[in-house]
Amino acid sequence: MPLLVMKFGGTSVADLARIRNAAEKVRAEVARGYDVIVIVSAMSGKTNELVGWVNETSPLYDAREYDAVVSSGENVTAGLMALTLQEMDVPARSWQGWQVPIQTTSAHGAARFVDIPRANIDAKFAEGFKVAVIAGFQGVSAEGRITTLGRGGSDTTAVAFAAAFGAERCDIYTDVDGIYTTDPRITSKARKLEKISFEEMLELASLGAKVLQTRSVELAMRYKVRLRVLSSFDETDETSGTLVCDEDEIMESKVVSGVAYSREEAKLTLVTVEDRPGIAAAIFGPLSEAGVNVDMIVQNISEKSQDHDKPVTDMTFSCPVDQVARARKALETARDAGQISYETLQVDTDAAKVSVVGIGMRSHAGVAARMFRALAEEGVNIKVIATSEIKISVLIDRKYMELAVQALHDAFELDKAG
Repeated sequence: MPLLVMKFGGTSVADLARIRNAAEKVRAEVARGYDVIVIVSAMSGKTNELVGWVNETSPLYDAREYDAVVSSGENVTAGLMALTLQEMDVPARSWQGWQVPIQTTSAHGAARFVDIPRANIDAKFAEGFKVAVIAGFQGVSAEGRITTLGRGGSDTTAVAFAAAFGAERCDIYTDVDGIYTTDPRITSKARKLEKISFEEMLELASLGAKVLQTRSVELAMRYKVRLRVLSSFDETDETSGTLVCDEDEIMESKVVSGVAYSREEAKLTLVTVEDRPGIAAAIFGPLSEAGVNVDMIVQNISEKSQDHDKPVTDMTFSCPVDQVARARKALETARDAGQISYETLQVDTDAAKVSVVGIGMRSHAGVAARMFRALAEEGVNIKVIATSEIKISVLIDRKYMELAVQALHDAFELDKAG
């Protein structure tokens, strides 16, 4: 039988009524002739509650026990989904990660897939079961301990199962009806996309779009798993939602497909750093070890270079606001250890990142000029610029973020199809 993977997020299974609604969608696919693997998240808010209980019980918790606790939310949903399907006369069975078994690394709280053996689930399908309901977000280590994959791990679970079982498609059901050219809450002109390439979706996810988890898109691109993002709360058919697929499936792309943003960004500048081979490694090595997610990086000649016998430079980079304290400590520790030297660390915690993304940039010139002109016409000053083959990102004052998103959406006419 053809096989489909269907993933339901926390808001889609938030209570028994919503679980029943999701089960109706599964039953409809079974009626179309599919065997179905359903991946479920914990009911909305449950994971946060479980994490809170762990932190309250043991602030310096054992990561193995943390995983044992927080993975339980998905187990509850999986069992309830299977029971609901059985009540609908759909042969279904629930599976926890260790029962498949979903084999992962031993990095508790951030495990990665090693293997998903098919034998146990294939055997159930052969017995006449039509649906396997899998608890997302979890697996089992080589040591036999329950592991979790990190936030958003159920998306990754769904894509991994689609790849392992050669699914026709992986449908991600959520509380939005697809992927939009930008956040509809910022501009009413945002348009739902019919298709978007893996590369574009990966950039949008990494730049702040919350619809799909970045690792899930990486996995889908690697194994060519066709993803469809659609709403749990609307009537759906084969044309619903947005298809995330290979670039070859998209006949003609606009130069820019979407505008993404990240509101809580910070800009840090190390002033008068010694300019020597290896200085970048000496700075960003400790930041990496401290878990600081560095994004944009700019190095230029320091204004104070004439006051120094040896060449000096200023090094600017961006990171999420909630990682500033960690970054400051890592840099101060490196300076105290004699690994780097700098006069001051300037920190601006009132920044935002706005990006335009599109595979059409590869074959069209002038995208940057058009972007910068649109921002200039709105009086938006650019602090830092970063580019890739299909992306241009700028760091700006946070107060101008929504204005910048609207201006760029208009400048690239993203409200128009084709």
